[in-house]
Amino acid sequence: MTLIIAAILDFLIGDPWGWPHPVQVMGWIISRFTKFALSICQNSITQRIAGIVLAMILIIGSGGIGWLMIRVAHWLHPILAIVIESIILASCFALKSLRTAATDVLQPLIAGNLSQARQALSNYVGRDTQNLSEAEILRAVLETVTENATDGVMAPLFYAAVGACVPNLGAVPLALAYKASSTLDSMVGYKEAPYTYIGWFSARLEDYLTWLPCRLTVITLALLSRKPLHVWRICRRDAVLDPSPNSGWSECAYAAILGVQMGGINWYRGVAKSKPLLGDAIYPITPTSIDQALQLTRYSFLLWLGIAIAILFLLPNRS
Repeated sequence: MTLIIAAILDFLIGDPWGWPHPVQVMGWIISRFTKFALSICQNSITQRIAGIVLAMILIIGSGGIGWLMIRVAHWLHPILAIVIESIILASCFALKSLRTAATDVLQPLIAGNLSQARQALSNYVGRDTQNLSEAEILRAVLETVTENATDGVMAPLFYAAVGACVPNLGAVPLALAYKASSTLDSMVGYKEAPYTYIGWFSARLEDYLTWLPCRLTVITLALLSRKPLHVWRICRRDAVLDPSPNSGWSECAYAAILGVQMGGINWYRGVAKSKPLLGDAIYPITPTSIDQALQLTRYSFLLWLGIAIAILFLLPNRS
C-alpha cells in the first residue's frame, strides 16, 4: 500500500517548494562534516578515513532513523505509520522533479529566451551554461533526465521494493540509505580537490549500489523499446567507454531508443572535458526527445512498481 501511495504522491505533488526534505538534512550534515574534516585532516589517509566515517554515519543513520520513525508511528497508530512511510518514500522518488526540471528549462527555450533557459539549466547541472547553444542546452537536459532516471527514480524504487520484502524492515530504510549514498556522491564524489580523498569511498560505494538497478533499468528500457538487441548492442559499444560504470549505460540506453547522440565536450569552470559519444545521431535532440525519455522512465517505474506489488502479494506476512 505504501509503495502505491508514495508513487501517487510523487506523481501528483513531487517535492513541494519550501517543504522539509530528507535530502536537505543529508546535505546539511555532509556540508558541515566535510568542512570540519577537511580542516583537521591534512593528508590523504586521514581524509579517506573521514570519508568512510561520513558515509557510514549518513547511510546507516538515515536508514536507521527511517526505520525507527516508522516503528514509533506504528506503535502510535498503524494508519499514522502508513502516512509517514508513504510521505518519506515519496520523497525518495524524483520522477516529478525530473519533469519539473526539464520543463523549467524547455519553456523559456521554446519561447526563444536562450539566456533564461541557460540560467534555469544552471540550477540543475554542474557544467558551465552561459555560452551554450540551443542544441547544447537540449543535450544537457536530456543527459540530466536520462542519467538521473536511474539514481533518482529506478534505484530508490528497487531498494524500497527489496526492503518491503524483508521481514520487519520495510521500504523506507533501504530507500533512505540509498538516497543518502546518492546525495553523498553528488556532493563529495569528485576526483577534483578538495574532495579527491574524502569523497572517494562515497563515489565507489554509490557505483556499487547503483550497478544492479542500472542494468535492470537498461534491460527494462530495451524491452519496452521492442528492439532489445539493438539497445544492448549500442550500450555494449558505447556505454563501456564512459568512465562512470552506471551513468553511461543509463544515458546510452535512452540514446539508442531515441536515435540520438549524447556526450561530447562540456565545460566546467572554464575547463573543457570530453565525454564519450553515446548512441548514433540519427535524429537531432528536440523537446519531443526529452518528453519521450520522461515517458520511458515513467513506464519503467510503473512496470517495476507493478512487479513489486505482485511479489509482495505473493509473500507471506512480513511484519
